[in-house]
Amino acid sequence: MDLLAENAALRARNAELEARVAVLTKTIERLLERLGENSSNSSRPPSSDPPKAPKPPAPKPDSRKRGGQPGHKGKSRELLPEAQVDTFDDRFPPECESCWAPLPQVRDPDAKRQQYTELPPIKPHITEVRRHTVACPGCGHRTCAAFDPSSSPDSPFGPRLMGLVGVLTGVYHLSRRSTLALLRDVLGVELSLGAISAIEARVSEAVAPAVTEAWQHAEAAEVKHTDGTGWSQSGSPLSLWTIATAMVTVFKIVSTGSRAVLEPLFGKMRGILISDRATALNFWAMERRQVCWAHLLRKFVAFSERGAAAGEIGRNLLEYTAVMFDYWHDYKAGTLSRAQMQTWMAPVRQQMEEIFEKAATADIERMSGSCRDILEHRQALWTFLDHENVEPTNNHAEREIRAFVLWRKRSFGTQSKRGNVFAERLMTIAHTARKQRQNALGFITACCEAQRAGGAAPSLFTGRAAA
Repeated sequence: MDLLAENAALRARNAELEARVAVLTKTIERLLERLGENSSNSSRPPSSDPPKAPKPPAPKPDSRKRGGQPGHKGKSRELLPEAQVDTFDDRFPPECESCWAPLPQVRDPDAKRQQYTELPPIKPHITEVRRHTVACPGCGHRTCAAFDPSSSPDSPFGPRLMGLVGVLTGVYHLSRRSTLALLRDVLGVELSLGAISAIEARVSEAVAPAVTEAWQHAEAAEVKHTDGTGWSQSGSPLSLWTIATAMVTVFKIVSTGSRAVLEPLFGKMRGILISDRATALNFWAMERRQVCWAHLLRKFVAFSERGAAAGEIGRNLLEYTAVMFDYWHDYKAGTLSRAQMQTWMAPVRQQMEEIFEKAATADIERMSGSCRDILEHRQALWTFLDHENVEPTNNHAEREIRAFVLWRKRSFGTQSKRGNVFAERLMTIAHTARKQRQNALGFITACCEAQRAGGAAPSLFTGRAAA
């Protein structure tokens, strides 16, 4: 009886140890998988890649030398028209090279022309408004000139200076101290940190109507990209989102990236939304969405790096995805018609969905669940095949939000809600002005001039603001 009891205890202990080994084995596998994560097989940004991370595939060897190739049309600095030249320096030969006789100064219509550009010494232009008090010769009463708000500045700084400060801190993302140094060293303008903050507040108010108009255009767009990332206000985590179209890019800093916060932000559910598979965006009808295949590609790379069945499924998905992108790039290059792309993609689409279905039912840890989620987005996988101007990736939104991400890395976010509003408004103006081929400084200056005059703010979508 003692031996039987001892054997039973040993079997129980062995079963317990085997269960613990299985758990620890899975834990080690998961830790090794996370250790191997990089920007090519996960959602991590390239800036987080360790030095030993796999490098992007090198381009195919090319026998061509670096630089311009034979037949390439070179670019050179062209002469500006005479209307844009400030000073002309006409030079005439003093005497004849043959007989040394003096020569008259006769203009040559085919004169050899050279131009060079220089900056004049920059000195701030300061205006002082003086309201004089004058005594009446008759009664002796002293009368002071009335204050006229329409002609007297309500700020010690002019619209162009305010626009420049807004561009330096809100578009080029200089710190306030660096902005002070640049203004002092380059322009000879002395300001304080408090003055910079006050100017930012006024610029933010001045561009507010234009930002509202940009949001209206984004809401009405038929195709829009969206992406989100983290933000920080005084160390507290927030969420930054962008909506980008062909004509406009808008930004908004919100408390969280939850559905309850994002749904009101997007307004009316109009057009096709291109995004990743974030569950917070499920308020948008699936048949009017396009899932980003670049995100899926990274997921397939992670599958392919695993062993056994998961690795085989991942490699199969990578092969079909490569074929899909080849067809898409040929279509964009004009070597494949849209009808041909749709025809050629039909079997690829069928094969990939069959692989997803097989993987979803294979009960493979950390893969079957992902494939089931992809199948839940089945209607949003192939929207780019059925609708014009829809991209299969969300690269456009990711490129637009990248400047904000780099700003966050350098500055660690903002310190106040007013700072959040200034950042999102100035970045909205800068990115939309670029798409509208407007000068950001010229437009922000025009907004400050309209604010000072009490008039209507200019529009980003009509005309061009001069620098």
